[in-house]
Amino acid sequence: MNAYLAIFKSRLTVLFQYRLAALAGFGTQIFWGLIKVMILQAFYAHSFSPQPLSLVQAITFIWLGQALLQLLPWNIDKDIEAQVKTGHVAYELIRPLDLYWLWFCRSMAIRVIPTLMRSLPLIVLAGLFFGLSAPVSGIAGLWFGISLIFSIFLSSAMTAAVLISLFWTISGEGIQRLLPHFTMLLSGMIVPLPLFPNWMQPFLSFQPFRGIIDIPLRLYTGVIPVQEALYYIGFQFTWLLLFVFLGRWLMHKALKQVVIQGG
Repeated sequence: MNAYLAIFKSRLTVLFQYRLAALAGFGTQIFWGLIKVMILQAFYAHSFSPQPLSLVQAITFIWLGQALLQLLPWNIDKDIEAQVKTGHVAYELIRPLDLYWLWFCRSMAIRVIPTLMRSLPLIVLAGLFFGLSAPVSGIAGLWFGISLIFSIFLSSAMTAAVLISLFWTISGEGIQRLLPHFTMLLSGMIVPLPLFPNWMQPFLSFQPFRGIIDIPLRLYTGVIPVQEALYYIGFQFTWLLLFVFLGRWLMHKALKQVVIQGG
């Protein structure tokens, strides 16, 4: 455990150096957040039917989604990608560590540090000037925090599974180009999931990407009552276990057939 923790800490130190990139991303997310808020305000102003979210809740969804954008498993560790392509992953195989958990820890690092560097100033700015509301209650805020921890683990497990898929692809570019579209749409990042048509709700309520953004935000805004919070935490935990088991199975299959040429 100490070895994996040391790897996680070392990756955090490396990623923390990209502060200018985080600043640029912060500005971009403020810009897109303002555009999405204006679109929502226009939509609500011309809608005469009841909506599943109030305008205040929808605006909060938008800003928290922008703050947590880097939690989405839409990119992977480029160093690991290069190792697989060049065959240098052989060096990782001789370490006295489980390769799956090694990649899981590295995946978690690329989820945590960029999110922290961008989310904290964005939440402060959006809360002061752009309509981001506070949690509906202290208990809702606590459940939001717990749910967010499971979001990090779930997203890391998804990222690790994508990394492992590189053993079966020539370049991995196809997966990386498709992944952002699925994750952003199905997590509720582009449009809050409660605003999707009713016929889509059964599918949206069971697919795993809602466990990254949608569930924490519903807890924060009170769309999910605190009495039901444990059920939705269990939903996140169940998908986490499934992706961990899938990742470990894929890793086992990959390492049984991997062939590394060169020297």
